Amino acid sequence: MRTVLIIGVGAGDPDQVTVQAINAMNAVDAFFVLDKGDTAAELTAARRALCERYVTGNDFRTVIIPDPPRDRAAADYAGAVRDWRDERARLLAEAIERELPEGGAGGILAWGDPALYDGTIRVLESIREAGHAVDFEVIPGISSVQALAARHRVTLNRVAGPVHVTTGRRLAAGWPEGCDDVVVMLDAGLACRAYRDQPIDIYWGAYLGTPDELLVAGRLSDVIDEIAAVRREARDRKGWIMDTYLLRRDRPAPA
Repeated sequence: MRTVLIIGVGAGDPDQVTVQAINAMNAVDAFFVLDKGDTAAELTAARRALCERYVTGNDFRTVIIPDPPRDRAAADYAGAVRDWRDERARLLAEAIERELPEGGAGGILAWGDPALYDGTIRVLESIREAGHAVDFEVIPGISSVQALAARHRVTLNRVAGPVHVTTGRRLAAGWPEGCDDVVVMLDAGLACRAYRDQPIDIYWGAYLGTPDELLVAGRLSDVIDEIAAVRREARDRKGWIMDTYLLRRDRPAPA
């Protein structure tokens, strides 16, 4: 049986990598990287820098796997994601069987926390369901949501209130019912612009925990154009962006 450790390494600050994650990294025989090409080369380099910093002896191996293309404009969005994940699973399964001996341990460094809008766990589940003799363990990490709240010095929820974590695609379909505090991830189109005329504050952050970190906060109506401009410039300059934000709608005054 081969084992893969899915290791959460935080949102970008190497000081936020946990002791448990460091111990797991040092138990790995080979790290597997799904490489997105030149656009995300900086992320691949950042993973390698974490290994060089924390793996004792720096004698680790890295196995690069070209990430399959994904149809982001497909009418059947869920189906396109499923097809992309299945192809990822096939390529990763082949690499694991080729690169790891029986009883060996592989590692995948996941940004943020593997349990929050990261597909690696599902990919490993697919590999197991396909009959491959591969087990996996999950090591939690500090998510971009936690990092966002810390950098803006806010709590995600208010007293006795829930917080809803969703995607830009879901927010565009409507505000979550029964919740005034909404965290939005994976929002390429800034769906929050549709709510700019409502009494809402926004706490936005990109490249959290890195030297390129960007933070903007304020009344949504006052700062959304600034966020859009900052975001556009950063994406043009770097070729990619990872950002998230908290929307906080005014609560009605108590009767």
